[in-house]
Amino acid sequence: MSTPVLDVRGLAYAYPDGHQALYGVDLHVHQGERVALLGPNGAGKTTLVLHLNGILTAGAGSVSVSGLPVEKAHLQEIRRRVGVVFQDPDDQLFMGTVRADVGFGPANLGIKGPELDRRVMHALDLVGMADFVDRPPHHLSFGQRRRVAVATVLAMEPEILVLDEPSSNLDPASRRELADILRSLDVTLLMVTHDLPYALELCPRAVVLSDGSVVADGPTYDVLTDDALMRANRLELPFGFDPRTVGPRP
Repeated sequence: MSTPVLDVRGLAYAYPDGHQALYGVDLHVHQGERVALLGPNGAGKTTLVLHLNGILTAGAGSVSVSGLPVEKAHLQEIRRRVGVVFQDPDDQLFMGTVRADVGFGPANLGIKGPELDRRVMHALDLVGMADFVDRPPHHLSFGQRRRVAVATVLAMEPEILVLDEPSSNLDPASRRELADILRSLDVTLLMVTHDLPYALELCPRAVVLSDGSVVADGPTYDVLTDDALMRANRLELPFGFDPRTVGPRP
């Protein structure tokens, strides 16, 4: 198989207060894969994500992106390659217009003029927000702001798109629109979510993290229909949702 675009080996991390959040995590994601990262609160999912672009530094083990180690010397390039979309879009939108927000990252890389305009408009086209390019972000709905937040990351042309709870606080129509957008993107996707139907719909593979360790890694359908695994790791399907009646997704 090809070299993983994301290669996490033996990753361990303890916070300064002594809390051990990760215990020897291994995770290998190949180009074009769409992977859901599942687990109860406190499992270590956010801690793992913060290692992927160098916000946190491994206590032990290693993280690399397309063969490039996540180390201080490479952080600018790593953060271009790994785009993280946070749960709250207002953590990423702070400029006066949508155009300025989406162009902020590429402009910091020294991109300007027609190429900057091209990146901004292409990213907004991908998320269906090109018509809002000159609007102030705070005038947009929550769902629209989340799509613009995705565009701010896509404008960096990342290799890996990491999404933290992308469906949270969205109404049903916005949730569906975002799913359609995410399905259409030609990018490796790692999605942290408690929304198990969303995971089944968008990610053929699921990794379950519990108490800082990987306890399952396989087809999302198989994970969600393993009753003992689900119970043991405090994963609960929404009332009335049965993956067996939906079947595995392609």
